[in-house]
Amino acid sequence: MDDAHSSVAAQRRVGTLSVMTPSTTSSEAVRPTALWGVSVASLCVFLLSWALCWVNAYVVNDDLPNACDDLRRQSFPPEVVCASADGTLTGANAGWIEVLFFASLVVFVLLASMALASVRRK
Repeated sequence: MDDAHSSVAAQRRVGTLSVMTPSTTSSEAVRPTALWGVSVASLCVFLLSWALCWVNAYVVNDDLPNACDDLRRQSFPPEVVCASADGTLTGANAGWIEVLFFASLVVFVLLASMALASVRRK
């Protein structure tokens, strides 16, 4: 056993030993994990904002179709709005929720594709 160990050590000194696993530094190993982590976090934010829009449209404003003449429905993000004659809207989603909805969707798609590309490259 000592002879085999000494021959491996000699081959390492010479540089003729081929290693089956690629050498990765800690920074290379962390990048895809961080990309996956941020993409999953943005997916969670997207699903939460979608759920808030859905609850606003179909739970909070459930009676809106019964009391409105000009009802407007939107499916992505979900929204049910009553438009009055003077132009005011009742039941619309808050602007910051829609911005959060689309921004988190874009961040998720970009980071997930970057993480997939880094995994496929290796």
